[in-house]
Amino acid sequence: MKIYQALEQKEKKIAVIGLGYVGLPLALALARKFSVIGFDHTEERISLMKKGIDPSKELAPKDFEECDIQFTSRESDLAEASFYITTVPTPVDAHKVPDLSLLIKACHSIGRNLSRGDYVIFESTVYPGCTEDDCLPILESESGLKAGKDFKLGYSPERINPGDQIHTVHSIPKVISALDQESLAEIEQVYSKVIPAGVFKASSIKVAEAAKVIENTQRDLNISFVNELSIIFDKMDINTQDVLEAASTKWNFLQFLPGLVGGHCIGVDPYYLLHKAKQLGYDPQVILSGRRINDSMPAFVAKKLVQMLIHEGKHPKECNVLIMGITFKENVSDIRNSKVADLVYELMGYSVNVDVVDPHASPSEVNREYDFELSEHPGGDYDAIIVAVGHDKFRELDLKYFADLSNAKTILLDVKGIYRNENTDNIKYWSL
Repeated sequence: MKIYQALEQKEKKIAVIGLGYVGLPLALALARKFSVIGFDHTEERISLMKKGIDPSKELAPKDFEECDIQFTSRESDLAEASFYITTVPTPVDAHKVPDLSLLIKACHSIGRNLSRGDYVIFESTVYPGCTEDDCLPILESESGLKAGKDFKLGYSPERINPGDQIHTVHSIPKVISALDQESLAEIEQVYSKVIPAGVFKASSIKVAEAAKVIENTQRDLNISFVNELSIIFDKMDINTQDVLEAASTKWNFLQFLPGLVGGHCIGVDPYYLLHKAKQLGYDPQVILSGRRINDSMPAFVAKKLVQMLIHEGKHPKECNVLIMGITFKENVSDIRNSKVADLVYELMGYSVNVDVVDPHASPSEVNREYDFELSEHPGGDYDAIIVAVGHDKFRELDLKYFADLSNAKTILLDVKGIYRNENTDNIKYWSL
């Protein structure tokens, strides 16, 4: 019996390994059609999901309803599955080198439970060749089986966009790939069952891996271009977003906005491509340049604020600054690889006193991840305010709100340009 038919009849099970912002929505979507094992090493997260609570705060309790899913942190439960999908994080380390530790750990766990005829599909972002060169040998070593002959291997890059309620797992076309055409056809049937937007069959696993990594690299480069423009236009006393608004009236102009580029996709994926290119003896110029610009933006914003404070006759060491937002993007709770944290460190380096507030972030997670405290509410007597993340709750605020928090003429650094069309005559206003 083909794997899809066995899954459809619930004679076999699907296991989703890693239940973060990618794995959980996929697992729940699959669990409406198949029998699913949702596996995550963190018992605290498993306990929440058993209660219908998404630890990432992306899904509602109703999304857990009518799902045939078993949440577990016991590796032995994986032996019940026959179709494994891996969605664990693949970040970079402090030196911007790909960190595959969680992926390697997942490979060992799957390999120890792999049986003849099983399928293994990876969704985690990797560099081209990783699935076959790094993951496959571990699966074979742990299981004693041979890929292609005894078990099937595939890759289907995740395309989840945190905080986006329009482009969900159901509405984004899915790229799939496999070692052979027979297994590709089976993988296509499984994903097609839960993704109405359809699937695209890549010609090879490496092609699918490369497609994923360039999607976010392309965005990174486009944002780095407008970030560099913001640095140039600031020297000319020109508002970058005014320029972009004018330029976008041409039909073929691509609209990208400047900002702090963090998170676990755009701020990470380019380093995977850089890593592989350097392994092959090629030193990328354009990709690396874009990364340098985007990584330098927190320092640029911090320096700009310090200059504005000094211009107002204030000593940075005696100044109190409020930063609004710490998550890596608007309306999400995820703080991983937040460039706002880099901005906080930069200002602390100038001896500025910094308060940080964010209605979406967890104070304990911020303290654990970045070693500074998240304030429950803004204090007052601020010399400057930085709106760093465009949360909807911040967009509801008016300029009077910022003035009431300030001790003199308000200095407002509006990183996202949220308030640039309001009357800013009575404040010292700046945006990227």
